[in-house]
Amino acid sequence: MKFDPASNIQHLKQFGEFGDVNPSITDSSTYTFLKAGDMEETFLGHTEGCFLYSRHWNPTNKYLADALAAMEDTESAWITASGMAAITCSLLQVCSAGDHIITSVTTYGGTYAFLKNYLPKFNIEVTFVDISNLKQVENAIKPNTKVIYTESVTNPLLQVSDVPELAKIAHRNNALLMVDNTFTPMIMSPARLGADIVVYSMTKFINGKNDCVAGAICGSRQFIDDLSNVNNGTAMLLGPVLDPLRSSSILKNLHTLHLRIRQHSKNAMFLAQELSKAGLKLSYPGLENHPQHKLHKSLMNEEYGFGGMLAIDFGTVAKANQVMQKMQHADVGYLAVSLGYFKTLFSCSGKSTSSEIPDSVQQQMGLSQGLVRFSVGLDNDISNSLNSILDICREEGVIG
Repeated sequence: MKFDPASNIQHLKQFGEFGDVNPSITDSSTYTFLKAGDMEETFLGHTEGCFLYSRHWNPTNKYLADALAAMEDTESAWITASGMAAITCSLLQVCSAGDHIITSVTTYGGTYAFLKNYLPKFNIEVTFVDISNLKQVENAIKPNTKVIYTESVTNPLLQVSDVPELAKIAHRNNALLMVDNTFTPMIMSPARLGADIVVYSMTKFINGKNDCVAGAICGSRQFIDDLSNVNNGTAMLLGPVLDPLRSSSILKNLHTLHLRIRQHSKNAMFLAQELSKAGLKLSYPGLENHPQHKLHKSLMNEEYGFGGMLAIDFGTVAKANQVMQKMQHADVGYLAVSLGYFKTLFSCSGKSTSSEIPDSVQQQMGLSQGLVRFSVGLDNDISNSLNSILDICREEGVIG
């Protein structure tokens, strides 16, 4: 039977305490117990439906977690106060001192900084590889490898990870596969493709409004129970809890994600096709000349398209900055970091969201200094943006 993440969310019956069509917001940090024994059992993790303290669980976050688990087809989920909290808590839950992680060198700059600069203080070793080269991944395996970490579609080069094959490599070697699916919610379903843990920055497409920072971890019930364990659960002890009011807002936005993702994809495909015809050097998984186009097509839930992210190489930082400034002035979108907003956002990756990666490594991984990452918005008539971009590129001599 065909899997539809949107239908899974919509089939959830989540009501407020008075039959509200929106679940109630729990404006409380602590909860009463009718029996003292119930409190003891909740601390031990033996009770269902009882809430202890909102750093542990709260009902509003549980509603959102259940919806994320339904979308990903995982047994459970956990809500965090940022995407980085989701990534760091998951990795620290799985890995201890002396363990080893294999990761894509092409990844979000904050993730790269955590893996490269922060984990060594815990004596956790990290090997960076070209995640599209499965032989290189296989060769990087060590006896102490605990996790292979990647992004479904990598940031900012838009490489497509072969999740089923990476899962086979991980599982053959008693390791877990962890996938950041921030760029491709609903488009990709990593857990159904073999991933053990799926993480999100919900700040981006899932919420879609750029009015909050939030994250999510989706996985097995056992993994989420371990994360939230009061004695040694990483998320419970580090405490990156999301405010219930924000959880409620994101949950409502989640119900329009399927519509938004389709429009993001439609607009990005149109821009990618037309700008490519005009001679711009760009990367978009929906184009047949993308190295992993066929792979993406084989992994995706087709009705949601190839996503809203594309990358255009303007050659130099100076040229990229000039083009971006003119595009903002022409109302193409905003010169800003982040992605998944209803307006188009663009930034020069090497000097912004990937600036944590040293220049020498950027060069080695093929990240041009003039690469501009586009998060294509929900414009009703994207042709206006296309015409403005083409005019600016002609003015700047980028195209003839």
